[in-house]
Amino acid sequence: MMTETSEQSSVEHYDLVIVGGGMVGISLALLLAQQQPHWKLLLLEAQAYDSSGKQSPSFDSRSTALSWSSRKIFQAAGLWSALESYTSAINNIHVSDRGHIGLTRISAEEAGVEALGYVIENRWIGAGLLDKLAATSVEMMAPERVAKITPLKSGVRVDLENCGETIQTSLLVIADGANSQTAQKLGIHSDQQPYGQQGIIANIGLQEAHNGVAYERFTDQGPMAMLPLPDFDGSPRCALVWTQPPERAAELMAASDKDFLTALQESFGYRMGMVQKVGERVAYPLALTTASEQVRRNIVVLGNAAHSLHPVAGQGFNLSLRDVATLADVLGKAKSAGLEFSSLETLEGYQQQQLADQQNTLMFSDNLPKLFAQSSSVVALGRNSGLVVMDLLPSLRSRFAKFGMGMANKEAGHGS
Repeated sequence: MMTETSEQSSVEHYDLVIVGGGMVGISLALLLAQQQPHWKLLLLEAQAYDSSGKQSPSFDSRSTALSWSSRKIFQAAGLWSALESYTSAINNIHVSDRGHIGLTRISAEEAGVEALGYVIENRWIGAGLLDKLAATSVEMMAPERVAKITPLKSGVRVDLENCGETIQTSLLVIADGANSQTAQKLGIHSDQQPYGQQGIIANIGLQEAHNGVAYERFTDQGPMAMLPLPDFDGSPRCALVWTQPPERAAELMAASDKDFLTALQESFGYRMGMVQKVGERVAYPLALTTASEQVRRNIVVLGNAAHSLHPVAGQGFNLSLRDVATLADVLGKAKSAGLEFSSLETLEGYQQQQLADQQNTLMFSDNLPKLFAQSSSVVALGRNSGLVVMDLLPSLRSRFAKFGMGMANKEAGHGS
């Protein structure tokens, strides 16, 4: 039987192995490679990457709303200049409650920033991340999966499924998505709180230009968001996120394009004129998912594997990216100070730094749809009064804007 010492000498050793080569995993790899170029980093991804790194434009491309804080993180990673031309800036946010007078309008100008956020197709983020990653010393293995994880005194041993090799790492970062199979191998499970709703996602062709306005509209069936996308073939377009009860969601998914657009128009209204086209529709069940643990000695859980949120406020990826930036900073400082960067003390320090941000963002994303789902006339009066008051008071709008931009628990900063 081999001892741990003899096994260590016979396997490849890494400072850090990231399981999950999506936007969260690659972002962490980039930030770490940038600040600690001598670290030996490995990225494992279950799916094969497109060898060209380029994909044909599509009306149906899925997108992400990046907050102002996410822009700053991508700027620090040297990535923003490659992404900005593919974004649609959110200049204004319009929040309303269907059938009631309450509404709030928030502007980038009043918030003192170029834009409150940016909507960009995921394929451009992916291509930009991969291009940047190719210029680093980060190793990649794709497609590859984790077969087994064995905690050791001085790190973690990982058995790989496809190539059959065994590797060892000082720190294992698990970022392979919600209900992570990798985390479950360590007994780290996900707590799911279903909302009893489905989220319908589709891109919508518009009659009129969106002018950089993001609409958040609350209805008796659930919230809906219309987010400004870059034009496609010269025609305006937005990304729809529409929350519905499962039965109604099934009807809308089965409806013809014409009937779907009619229902959407009736629910959303005419603030952007007529809705003219709907692309591919995707529906998925909504739930608040949180990991039972985020840190152990030599192990961190990140991204949707750590927390998966209701899409109403568009905060899921942005919160994960703030986690990534904080983790990279904590690990880099520990390494530079000669401390054990993968120790439980170091990792708990990271979790403590992000605790307030995570709790506030989860609470906001969880409670907002619940508040607007209540049909009580007293509750409706209260929330609409709140929207009206917020629209009248710049200080309240400022606080709401900072939260949406990812600045509620960080130093805000202004300008571009």
